[in-house]
Amino acid sequence: MPLARPIVFGNWKMHGLRADALALAGSLAQRSARLSATLGIFPPATVLAEVARRVADTALMVGGQDCHDKPEGPYTGCISAPMLKDAGARAVIVGHSERRHGLGESDDFVCRKARAAIESGLLTVLCIGETEEEWLAGRRFEVLTRQLDGSLPDSATAETLLIAYEPVWAIGTGRTPSIEDIRETHAWLRRRLAARFADGAQMALLYGGSVKAANAAEIMAQPEVDGVLVGGASLHAEEFWRIYTSGGGA
Repeated sequence: MPLARPIVFGNWKMHGLRADALALAGSLAQRSARLSATLGIFPPATVLAEVARRVADTALMVGGQDCHDKPEGPYTGCISAPMLKDAGARAVIVGHSERRHGLGESDDFVCRKARAAIESGLLTVLCIGETEEEWLAGRRFEVLTRQLDGSLPDSATAETLLIAYEPVWAIGTGRTPSIEDIRETHAWLRRRLAARFADGAQMALLYGGSVKAANAAEIMAQPEVDGVLVGGASLHAEEFWRIYTSGGGA
C-alpha cells in the first residue's frame, strides 16, 4: 500500500543516548496518534528497539540507519536487515552519502544492501546525490545516473523502495539547491524511474539536505517531491513537527 504523502523522515544519525532518544520519541508520539501523512524516525541502532516500543501505539514509522547485505554471519559490528526488523524497524536507509563517501561504500554494495532490505520486508530508503565538486563541474546527472544504475536493484517497486535525493554539499551545511534545481532534478529522476520500472511513476521521491521548517513547505510543494529526509532538524521535536505540518500532515 503506497505511503500517504507527504513523507517526512528524520535521520537522527549518531545522536541520541537512551534518555534523550526516548524523550524525543515520546514528544513526537504525543502528537501523532493519528497522522494524515507519513512521519518516520530513524534512531541509532542502540535505542531502536526501545524507541519502536515507545511509539508502537502511534502511526509513527521507525527505521534503521543502515543494514548489511547478508542476513547473518561473521561481520563484527554490523547489523542485518532481519535484525532491524526483529527490533521493530519497518524501514531502513541505505546509500547515505556519509557511508558512500565517509566509509567508501560502492554502488554495488549499496545495491546488495537494498536488495537484502527488500527481501526482509523493510521499506528501503535509497540515498543518492552528487558532491560539490561534481555539482560545480556540471556532472550532477552523470553521477545520479551512475548511482541509480549501480545502486537501485531491479527488484525494487513503488511499495518497497523510495529514492532520497540528497546533494552531498547540502547535507548539514545550511545550503540547499535552488527550488528550480530541486524541481529539475526530481523531474529528471521521475523520468528515469518511469522508463525503468512499470510503477516508476509511483515510486516516492524525497529531497534531503539542510531541510528545516523555513524551507520545507516550498520544497514539498514542488512537482515530483513527495516528501523530505531531514537530518539535524529532526532532533528537535518542535522543528521536526513544524516541517511535517508545513507539508500538509497532522
